[in-house]
Amino acid sequence: MTQMKDRIFSGAPAEDFAGFAKAVIDGPVIHVSGTLGPDPDSGAFPDSVEAQLENAIASVAATLEQAGASLVDVKTLRVYITEAGFLKGVAGVLKAHFDAIRPTNTLLVCQLPAPGAKIEIEVSASRRVG
Repeated sequence: MTQMKDRIFSGAPAEDFAGFAKAVIDGPVIHVSGTLGPDPDSGAFPDSVEAQLENAIASVAATLEQAGASLVDVKTLRVYITEAGFLKGVAGVLKAHFDAIRPTNTLLVCQLPAPGAKIEIEVSASRRVG
């Protein structure tokens, strides 16, 4: 990932294709773009939604770290899943990572533009300054 001024770029082709940044730092607030969960080594999507979510959370955590924050600084979490039946598995993974933090959470069932993707997450976090 590269950082430029108040923007962080992962180098994903979609950033240039659609004109967005992986994250925007707005003073103490960090907004992380929607993040899918492919395997970081192969780029393929794991079969399970839980594995995809773990990969997406790891990617978000790395972005937050680059911006001077971590998962404990997350204030808002938005989750997009492709099937309502994924809710139980997704809830278990989210609880494991965010139970002590308790950010706000929105979950939507929708289509995702990447074949094989079952989940996408985006977060906003408060940056530690000073």
